[in-house]
Amino acid sequence: MNLAQLALQHGGRVVPLMLPVEATKSMGTMNPSIFIDGDRILVNIRVLNYILYHNESQRYQHFYGPLQYIHPESDKRLRTYNFIAELNDDLTMKWFKPVDTRLLDKEPLWEFVGLEDARLFKIGSDFVLCGVRRDTTPNGQGRMELSRIVITDSGIVEIGRERIPAPEPNTSYCEKNWVPILDGGPLRFLKWTSPTEIVEYSNKETKTVMRHTAPTFAADIRGSSQVLPVLEGFLAVTHEVYLYTSELGSKNATYRHRFILFDKDMKVTKWSKAFSFMSAEVEFCAGAAIKGDNIIISFGFQDNSAFLLEMPLTLVYNELN
Repeated sequence: MNLAQLALQHGGRVVPLMLPVEATKSMGTMNPSIFIDGDRILVNIRVLNYILYHNESQRYQHFYGPLQYIHPESDKRLRTYNFIAELNDDLTMKWFKPVDTRLLDKEPLWEFVGLEDARLFKIGSDFVLCGVRRDTTPNGQGRMELSRIVITDSGIVEIGRERIPAPEPNTSYCEKNWVPILDGGPLRFLKWTSPTEIVEYSNKETKTVMRHTAPTFAADIRGSSQVLPVLEGFLAVTHEVYLYTSELGSKNATYRHRFILFDKDMKVTKWSKAFSFMSAEVEFCAGAAIKGDNIIISFGFQDNSAFLLEMPLTLVYNELN
């Protein structure tokens, strides 16, 4: 299913999120995260110093395979920067500013640099970004990090940074795509969807607070958007990655997404068929928000562009079984 096409057929819309290259000095944008705070529509946009080449047809592959990161010869590290923007009601951009991280930055120890795929939300009255960071160890061990930011008219500054451990024994190599449950309670994350695992982070400690059996899918189901409270319980967009190799043995991947409905105890009750946003192999969702009778989903296309997709909530429920 092509979700953009379905949305457009039912009165929805797709809006590109574009930042001028003069401001970003970058090669691409991707994986935005939308958050609605009262009457303000905010998005975080991930900005890159590289672009992704992915051979969709499999006919014109790079010498080293169908999926390649292309970066400046002067900088072999793959760097992520984050920009916050506020949108008008029609989803056009009102303003944008980079997140200034200089107060807390340290010399990176690995080649993936910066806070990747950060979800934007609030803890109490504080704005935060939460994504994976892999530049703090020489082997690129990934952990979710909580970045506290202050948004003012003069700029956006990161003022706090917490590295979130995995539940004990905390020995895994890479933890990523934990997504916050926006219920106003303690800071909880959907760590896995199938089986469902909910973790809670407090006082520099992470504990598993819920485990539920769930339907078995063809691939591991992980979080994408924030987990949104709805009348039936909670709604989220999740993703699954189908990894495979080309005929020459090089890495390749297909990303697909689903809507998942949870009850109030975070047990999976309904789910949609797997869908793409625009029929690309590499797409990624990092946010969703409910505005009136609609849901707005933020997603990246081939790691090279950022979009919002707005569609009626009733259309989402029609896809759930």
